[in-house]
Amino acid sequence: MKIVKEKIEISELKEMSVRMFGNLVKAVVDIEKEIMAVDAELHVDEEQLLIEQENSEPKNLWGINIHPEDLGVDFIEFDSMINLKPGLGNRSRGVDNAEIREKIIKIVEKLCNTKI
Repeated sequence: MKIVKEKIEISELKEMSVRMFGNLVKAVVDIEKEIMAVDAELHVDEEQLLIEQENSEPKNLWGINIHPEDLGVDFIEFDSMINLKPGLGNRSRGVDNAEIREKIIKIVEKLCNTKI
């Protein structure tokens, strides 16, 4: 697992995807600290890493899948069990709040140096 605070190259994400799932990299984005954890089998492991090492708050952590071969709108898939946050009004594995989705997109664009 790796915490990304500055930038990560698409080529590195492609290497991670080949090792893990073949076409995607699981990631957890902290929308408050504007960082993310990548390269784990489960989003919950990345979530725990950010909580333990970065003092992230669970309410700010959202799971996504990055598809490094698919640039543009298909680059991010909003789908993770950690996104089930009924207390925050998110009752799906996706990210129901458009404002939060937009924050995630902007953070991923910045950290991955790409346009979504």
